[in-house]
Amino acid sequence: MAQFTRLQVAQTMNDQGLVPLFYHKDTEVAKQVVKACYEGGARLLEFTNRGDFAHQIFGELVRYTSEQLPGMILGAGSVPDAATAALYMQLGANFIVTPVLRDDVGLTCNRRKVLWAPGCGTLSEIARAEELGAEIVKVFPGSQLGPGFVKAVKGPCPWTSIMPTGGVSAEEKNLRGWFEAGVSCVGMGSKLIKKSFVEAQDFQGLKTHVKNVLNTIHSIRDKK
Repeated sequence: MAQFTRLQVAQTMNDQGLVPLFYHKDTEVAKQVVKACYEGGARLLEFTNRGDFAHQIFGELVRYTSEQLPGMILGAGSVPDAATAALYMQLGANFIVTPVLRDDVGLTCNRRKVLWAPGCGTLSEIARAEELGAEIVKVFPGSQLGPGFVKAVKGPCPWTSIMPTGGVSAEEKNLRGWFEAGVSCVGMGSKLIKKSFVEAQDFQGLKTHVKNVLNTIHSIRDKK
């Protein structure tokens, strides 16, 4: 069962400006990744549903964070349908992220008052997602849509909170483009939790990288 309300989750996403996302099949490695992100300053993380038994690993991560990392908000990503969303919520997911807009996922999450961020690629999809109660919408794939799409949406719909995923990197120029376009936060996977860090078990390096990215985001926002 979720430990944080959807409003708390939305506020943390907005305040942090960054949603780290990753998957790893080894539970102990996954714990070290989450710990490194936490120690780097992140208080929210998306574990993606991309491998066999991913939900079991997620359940272990929820137990670990509740005992060892106070205030860490865990959610599940790459959720394809309502049944999978319900499974992850039962395991303690505080938010659900989908690659596409699915009414059934929105309704399932709303019944439990759990934040969901559906993947959208058009203004019509974004409008439908907000009608279904989405506090934050995921613009995906960000690499194809770009900051220009976000800016165009924010013009007629300034109330829309957007999180691009895909096409977001740790470089200041890239981040500045997104935040100046008006995003609330960005989702970042392999550009943040780099394969090189994980393979070398360089979790201190990962911690430093996460801290630097968060500092860059805060610096960009301070200058807006």
